[in-house]
Amino acid sequence: MKRIQTLLKKKGYDVWSIAPDASVYDAIHLMAEKSVGALIVMDGPSLVGVISERDYARKIILEGRSSEDTKISEIMSAKVITTGPDNSIEECMKIMTDRRIRHLPVLSGDKVLGVISLGDLVEYIIAEQRFVIEQMERYISG
Repeated sequence: MKRIQTLLKKKGYDVWSIAPDASVYDAIHLMAEKSVGALIVMDGPSLVGVISERDYARKIILEGRSSEDTKISEIMSAKVITTGPDNSIEECMKIMTDRRIRHLPVLSGDKVLGVISLGDLVEYIIAEQRFVIEQMERYISG
């Protein structure tokens, strides 16, 4: 069973974060700049939330609010679901599917090690399957 730490080593440990008192506009700008769909909300060294494009669409656009006048703390998801580096990729896939979330911070104690997305998991699983298929083809033809 492959562990999240294996995926993080391959993907990298970059964590894009923003403070809860920043504007939603700043968060959307940073997401666009970094080509990510969510940011970790950090109050100093503490993880306090996650803000995603989904939060923006549902809590700013649909409610007619201003992204420049609204603070991240007003719309972020404060109940953050996390995982640890020793959890399996399959466990994380189940968590994300069951909870209908697309981003999962990886923590060791209180320290954020990285963030995995549903896309990261799918990409990793497909690469693993491709490798197994190639090995089987070599075995059969060799």
